[in-house]
Amino acid sequence: MRKILVVGAGQSGLQLALGLQSRGYEVTLMSNRTADEIRSGRIMSTQAMFDTALQHERDLQLNFWESHAPRIEGLGVSVAAPDASRPIDWVGTLDGYAQSVDQRVKMAGWLDTFAQRGGQLVIHGAAVSDLDYFSRTYDLVLISAGKGELVSMFGRDAARSPHDAPQRALAVSYVHGLGPRPEHPAFDAVRCNLVPGVGELLVMPTLTTSGRADILFWEGIPGGPLDVFRGVKDPAEHLSLTLELMERYVPWEYARATKVELTDAGGTLAGRYAPTVRNPVGRLPSGGLVLGVADVVVANDPITGQGSNSAAKCAASYLDSIVEHGDRPFDEAWMRTAFDRYWEVARHVTKWTNAMLGEPPEHVLGLIGAAGQLQPVADRFANGFDDPSDFENYFYDPEKTAAYLAEAAAA
Repeated sequence: MRKILVVGAGQSGLQLALGLQSRGYEVTLMSNRTADEIRSGRIMSTQAMFDTALQHERDLQLNFWESHAPRIEGLGVSVAAPDASRPIDWVGTLDGYAQSVDQRVKMAGWLDTFAQRGGQLVIHGAAVSDLDYFSRTYDLVLISAGKGELVSMFGRDAARSPHDAPQRALAVSYVHGLGPRPEHPAFDAVRCNLVPGVGELLVMPTLTTSGRADILFWEGIPGGPLDVFRGVKDPAEHLSLTLELMERYVPWEYARATKVELTDAGGTLAGRYAPTVRNPVGRLPSGGLVLGVADVVVANDPITGQGSNSAAKCAASYLDSIVEHGDRPFDEAWMRTAFDRYWEVARHVTKWTNAMLGEPPEHVLGLIGAAGQLQPVADRFANGFDDPSDFENYFYDPEKTAAYLAEAAAA
């Protein structure tokens, strides 16, 4: 039986560990926190997982909360004008519903499941020196802890990383009491509110530790009027700032948020990081090799909501690569091939996310505007969040955009 060590207990690490466990591998999982510590801690992320990523969980029978989490049936875009009106406002219908489950709920539940199924769980923060020892004990070491010392083993891929500094200042609040969007009170949707030159507010329903909730997520251009959360420690002050900015820039969202309250004392998060693609293979001081997973090797800004989706897709891709490799050594060549297979999916996410971080060109503004008049355009754009590779067909090139819009208008 092949022995595999997974370091990091997030979406990718746990999904991969549980998948390997189900295939008969001897798996050790290292987490720096227990399930109870995760469950009672601070929120770790925003997450809206679309159909393809959710299917990876279903395939492993890990979709424990699917019947409890809100079904997100649409994705809408609103664009704010300088006078805080919204000249663009539409919602596209998703082919398969999306869902969001607070990672405190999911990761704690999956961690318990891994242990209950006989997996070896080590509660300990891992340092490079620890991995030096472990690399001689295991057939393969996978690093899915996307922060801290371990990431330094994976060098930045400058050719695939156009940004060397954070492109957005991030501020998240989990709340109860948000009213429905009056345009579609009968179904849930992720709402993307674009404030040109300022940033974005993303709003999405979720399942949290206390039941149904909603996520209010500001993405502010660094140094701009939304970049005011650094150093704010008091959750109540964080929420108050969030609502003040909503009232100023997206009053249609503020109108349904006048009675919100935080889900819990750990329901806020703020920070920033530079989107980066890294070399997938890390080399330990002893010469041993480790393979980076998900955010460790491809970390995108959350503006396009792809983090947990990419983590699930990476875990699924690596699982296939490991199983197909059989009993052969997990050498550097295999590691690079496994990453290249995942990169065929991830490259589309990176390209699209970096495009959305910049000032949108005229043809993209035209496309977003046209979606307000042409429902098939809105639907296609919405479903691109599930399969970003489709944007290659009509999003980046002005001629392709024009041809697609002419075709959609004539249909």
